[in-house]
Amino acid sequence: MVSRKKIFVLGGDGFCGWPTSLHLSRLGHDVVIIDNFSRRRIDAELGIRSLTPIVSIEQRIDAWRDVSGRQLGFHYIDIAQDPAQLTALIAAEMPDTIVHFAEQRAAPYSMRGPVEKRYTVGNNVQGTHNVLCALVECGLDTHLVHLGTMGVYGYGGAGFEIPEGYLGVEIVDKAGERHDWEILYPTRPGSIYHLTKSMDQLLFQFYAQNDKLRITDLHQGIVWGTQTEETRQHEDLINRFDYDGEYGTVLNRFLVEAAIGHPLTVHGTGGQTRAFINIQDTVRCIALAVAHPPQRGDRVKILNQIAETLRVRDLAALVSRVTGASIENLPNPRKEAAENDLVVSNATFRSLGLDPILLEEGLLGETIEISTRFADRVDLAHIRARTAWSHEERELLGRQNHTVGARTAV
Repeated sequence: MVSRKKIFVLGGDGFCGWPTSLHLSRLGHDVVIIDNFSRRRIDAELGIRSLTPIVSIEQRIDAWRDVSGRQLGFHYIDIAQDPAQLTALIAAEMPDTIVHFAEQRAAPYSMRGPVEKRYTVGNNVQGTHNVLCALVECGLDTHLVHLGTMGVYGYGGAGFEIPEGYLGVEIVDKAGERHDWEILYPTRPGSIYHLTKSMDQLLFQFYAQNDKLRITDLHQGIVWGTQTEETRQHEDLINRFDYDGEYGTVLNRFLVEAAIGHPLTVHGTGGQTRAFINIQDTVRCIALAVAHPPQRGDRVKILNQIAETLRVRDLAALVSRVTGASIENLPNPRKEAAENDLVVSNATFRSLGLDPILLEEGLLGETIEISTRFADRVDLAHIRARTAWSHEERELLGRQNHTVGARTAV
């Protein structure tokens, strides 16, 4: 029996936030979405749209009430820019849990240029800090669940299994005495977006030890898939499906490319190893985190939210095998090693009963079906990556895009 909680979902209109809001509501919680529609505005800014048609938040909430009999609350608040309104709402409604998705989530977008870099740092870090300040000011024992990223560990492996957030080290002092210590796993952010999640970690560490806030930080892998048990119940509940070079996660991008007969675009050698998780497991993990909060005074609870790791080229080969699509290698816009290993512990979620969905298990088929059904909404101009991490990568991308343009013209 789930203990009923009042839960705020910050960023509840987004790719992970929307299906999580529905899942928590179906479990019997009182869910209130807080969002400023920044993701919808960025779509307009970039001239792109979700592959799946997304209706207004009002239509989404009405559809959920019609199919479930449950009511979602909603407040339009920019948590980074309006801390007073956020604090007032928290003080008035006293949520038991706050699930925090309200951050600019795309590494490529965060590296587009100085405007996007400043926006990502300002929005993400200030928004997180405003939430922490509000909880302290209101004097509440609210549990904060934050969606972090595997990217705080860096793009490369370590030669051993990456633990869940904390690393045991031995320090030898000047007298030769040995001391065991435990530290936050050293961060190696690979983009401005990942940098903000690394900065979040330090904010959480401080507020947990200084103000005894109860905080769970989830280091999530790359999400694949679109639908969940809840979003399948009505066409107006359908989730986002991003395929573009800025926001499209690698597997979803591959599946759209396959659906329209476009080669699968593998950047670099494809030797980059990434952690993956299905969107249905994302919402299950959030629910498990909500149900198992740390105690007041505990250190930040850090969990690795992943199902499996795969090399990008192996992922492309899997999609090619299933769909018949060809594979095209392009210059890598990211500043990273051509090959890396990645071994990660997900012991806590496993111990809580998570049996994750793996890519080989057939649910890939539903994502392929979504890609095919809405293939007429694809804008070919936005598939390729156009954001480079440095001047050197920018030159490579420029030459590649010039070649592609010339080929298209012919």
